[in-house]
Amino acid sequence: MCRGNQILLIFILFSSFTACEVDPPIKEQLPSNDIRFVVPPGWPNPQYDFSSNPLTKNGFILGRQLFYDTKLSHDNTISCGSCHQASAAFADPGNSVSKGINGLAGNRNSPSLFNLNWQTNFMWDGGINHIEVQPLAPISNPVEMDENLKTLVNKLQSDASYRKLFNNAFGTETVTSQLLLKALAQFMGMLESYNSKYDLYARGEISFTTAEMNGLTLFQQKCNTCHTTPLFTNLQYLNNGLDSFFTDGGRAEITGFASDSGKFKVPSLRNVALSSPYMHDGRFQTLSEVLDHYVSGIKNSSTLSAQLTGGIPLSVQEKQDILAFLNTLTDHTFVNDKRFHDPFKN
Repeated sequence: MCRGNQILLIFILFSSFTACEVDPPIKEQLPSNDIRFVVPPGWPNPQYDFSSNPLTKNGFILGRQLFYDTKLSHDNTISCGSCHQASAAFADPGNSVSKGINGLAGNRNSPSLFNLNWQTNFMWDGGINHIEVQPLAPISNPVEMDENLKTLVNKLQSDASYRKLFNNAFGTETVTSQLLLKALAQFMGMLESYNSKYDLYARGEISFTTAEMNGLTLFQQKCNTCHTTPLFTNLQYLNNGLDSFFTDGGRAEITGFASDSGKFKVPSLRNVALSSPYMHDGRFQTLSEVLDHYVSGIKNSSTLSAQLTGGIPLSVQEKQDILAFLNTLTDHTFVNDKRFHDPFKN
C-alpha cells in the first residue's frame, strides 16, 4: 500500500474488552469452501507458508472482512479495499496516487496485491519486512487510514459481530492486534494469481497467437532479467531511469545508502494490463507509454540499472508484439474470484 517515508514496523499488541450494542450480523458464507494455499508446479517455495498462522476458512473470512471494512480508518471512510480493488488485481485503477482520509493524497502509486507469500519485503521501498506487519503501515499513515492501533482494537472489540468472527477464527472473543494482523495475512496470502493465458500456455493447455509468441520471445530477450518468471519480478530494487534527480529517494529512504537512491522494487507484470497507471508515482497511464520510456526515455544517473544504459531498442512492431504478450498475463480467474470480493457488497 502506497505511502511516503516508510519505516520498519514491529508488532504492538493491544487487547481490550468494552460493553457494546448489538451490531447487524456479518455475512460469513464464502462462494466457495475451497480455502487452501497452492504452490503451482515449478514455482519456488513461498517465503510465508502459514506454518505459524494456520490457514482456516474462518480466519480467511475474518481477514477478508477486515480488509474491506472502513472501520480500520480513523474516520471510518477508508478501507484497504478502497485503494486495492479486486477488478484491477487489487491496484487502484486510474489513480496515480491514492487518496486517504479527508481526501489526502499520498506520493506513491498503490501496487497490485497478489502472490505476496513469495515476498520478503513489502512496499515500493521494501520498508516492511513481514506480511503480518505490513498492514500497520497504511493503518497508521496520516494520509492513508490515520488510525491508532489501540483505538482500532477497541472499535472492533465493541462490535458484537467482530467478537463472533474472532471467536470463530481463533477461539477467543478478545480482539488483539496480533490476531487482527494474522487474519489479514490469511486473506492477503490467499491472493494468488497463476491462471492467466500465459500460465495455460506454459502448462501446455493452449497455444499462443503469432503476435503473442513473438512477444514472448522478445520478452525473454529484453525484459526477463528483471521480470523473471514465474513471478515476473526478481524482487530486487532497481533504478529504471525515470529521473536524473530524485524527489523520492526510494530504497535509500530505508537503507540510508546513496547507492540506493532512485531505486524501487521491481513490480510483477502479472495482471499488468489491469493495473494502470504505472511506476511508483503513477506517471504513465498506458503500457505503450511504459515501452516508449524504455525505448527512448531513460534518464541517466549514478544509480541507473546497468542493463538500461542506452535504453531498450524496439521497433513499432516489436512493441505491439510485447503488448500482445503482456495481455496474456491477465488472470481473469483471479480477478473474478468472488472469494476475494467485498463481502459488504456480496
